Amino acid sequence: MGFPSVLTMAHRLAAERIRPGDAVIDATVGNGIDTAFLAQAVGPKGTVYGFDIQQAALDAARARVATAAPETRLELYLASHHRMAELLPAELAGRVSAVMFNLGYLPGAEEAKSVVTRPETTLPALDASLRFLRPGGVLTVVVYTGHEGGREEGEAVDEWARSLPADEGQAVLYRMIQRPQAPYLIAVERKGNAKHAAREAGG
Repeated sequence: MGFPSVLTMAHRLAAERIRPGDAVIDATVGNGIDTAFLAQAVGPKGTVYGFDIQQAALDAARARVATAAPETRLELYLASHHRMAELLPAELAGRVSAVMFNLGYLPGAEEAKSVVTRPETTLPALDASLRFLRPGGVLTVVVYTGHEGGREEGEAVDEWARSLPADEGQAVLYRMIQRPQAPYLIAVERKGNAKHAAREAGG
């Protein structure tokens, strides 16, 4: 039967915490698989916010959501995920139920392999994501190490999760330990209270 893939596990963890009508964030839109999943999970009364620096990614996600959950509100930003605190509505602070990251490059686009996520933008995005999450909300990060710079980014994300204060979030690791090069998942459940999260998001 086998164990769930890291993507499946990320979706499971998010699905357990998302309610219809919620606000959620896809921090790395890519081909829109997570975007469509989130749109279906929040339903027609919810909103999905998404970030990517490539227009092709946003176009693919918009088309996928139009098929999977056409009534869900979709707000896509042609911008790096590290700008989410600047671009997202301030009232979302402490109210988001799930934030999803898939690090690396745009799948299926060979010419885009040089456009990859990097620690200098990923780490600020992770910090911002945690501040937007409500207590009990979840942050999922699927880490790929097989591309140039991927191992270094993975190490930076690992250290970020290890260093997270326990009163801010509880971090877990899901990986195939016999396949050290395989993608793996880091997930963080937000601790604290909504007022504290809102103050943090506001600076």
